[in-house]
Amino acid sequence: MRYARISVNGRPVWGRVGERDVELLSGSPLEGDPDVIGAVPLDGAVWLPPVVPPVFYAVGMNYPRHIEHAAALGNAAAVLPDRPEVGYRANNALTGHRSPIVKPAEVEGRFEAEPELVAVIGRTLRHATYDEARKSVFGWTIGNDVSARAWQHQDRTFWRSKNSDTFKPMGPWIETDVDALAQTTTLRVNGAERAAFRTGDMVFDPFDYLVEMTRHVTVHPGDVLWMGAESTCQIEPGDTVEVEISGIGVLSNPVHLEGNHS
Repeated sequence: MRYARISVNGRPVWGRVGERDVELLSGSPLEGDPDVIGAVPLDGAVWLPPVVPPVFYAVGMNYPRHIEHAAALGNAAAVLPDRPEVGYRANNALTGHRSPIVKPAEVEGRFEAEPELVAVIGRTLRHATYDEARKSVFGWTIGNDVSARAWQHQDRTFWRSKNSDTFKPMGPWIETDVDALAQTTTLRVNGAERAAFRTGDMVFDPFDYLVEMTRHVTVHPGDVLWMGAESTCQIEPGDTVEVEISGIGVLSNPVHLEGNHS
């Protein structure tokens, strides 16, 4: 099943995505079994981030090849982790499928896309076993962890380098019926493939993270866990960036320069 959030007359509505239509739902499928209250054509849907998480968790340095690449660029923190440690991102950075990624005018240097698998949590979890962690995932969506590298190195935290408005496209929907770790992640810019890798080739998988996280924090329905990327690539205003994860879908976003909406 595929669930999404779309804009209908300016308000967010949950929907169930079919081949031609999006069935509008009376509420969130994370909270029960909502009724169908209408439908809109799939082609005319205005996509929102498929969930606004209570807490936005994010994993870094979780693919061996990404760690090797970062180490080669001189990143002293790029070492193979010996346990799963999670970080956080900001909801203000979220944007939906087909909405623009806005590059701030003062950003210089590397401005990169990072294609990521995203787990959407479906139940409250604390002190989870690995099996409980697996069962807690409601479904999977796609993220693009846009990063301004100069800011990442200049600042003490990632507050603007990874959390500026529109830097976290997510969508287009949540897929509930897929073996996400058996898929392939592909990154394209203007239709040209820039990276492709096995989605499950992680140092630690989502369930490892949930076991470790819930030793100390409670996760809740709607929380998201972004799982890191193996490869990144430079993007520029005028580009269109696509992240595809087989079995889930394609997340596509144009890149605009701040103040230029064409």
